[in-house]
Amino acid sequence: MSSPAFHLAFPVTDLAATREFFVDLLGCREGRSAARWADFDFRGHQLSAHLVEPDPDRAAAATNPVDGRDVPVRHFGLILEWDDWEALARHLEARAAAFLIPPHVRFRDSVGEQATMFLLDPSGNALEFKAFRDSDQVFARGPG
Repeated sequence: MSSPAFHLAFPVTDLAATREFFVDLLGCREGRSAARWADFDFRGHQLSAHLVEPDPDRAAAATNPVDGRDVPVRHFGLILEWDDWEALARHLEARAAAFLIPPHVRFRDSVGEQATMFLLDPSGNALEFKAFRDSDQVFARGPG
């Protein structure tokens, strides 16, 4: 039995720019769509981008300090295999992607060693892509 796919609906302010980000930059396939929303195949998971009006009064996204960096509290992403994460990091760097937090490794040579990077989509939604050196340690307790 395969694992269930995850579904996430999220707000965007520019559907065309969102398509470019997810399809052209990240390589997602577009699924069903309408005038105000589009689905994307996020490596087997369904993302539904829903068009909303920009809100100039929206407060800045909350962050928490993690390893001396301001990590956006509200974010989503993927846990990739290590080689896939490295390939994505090289691809994004070659495309001059604007990283919120650039690719780096946390907890090197410790329990839960992981590679991570963050970027924002055109509507300001934060995405994290990470990989664990040992995929059995995704939920292992270690340095925090």
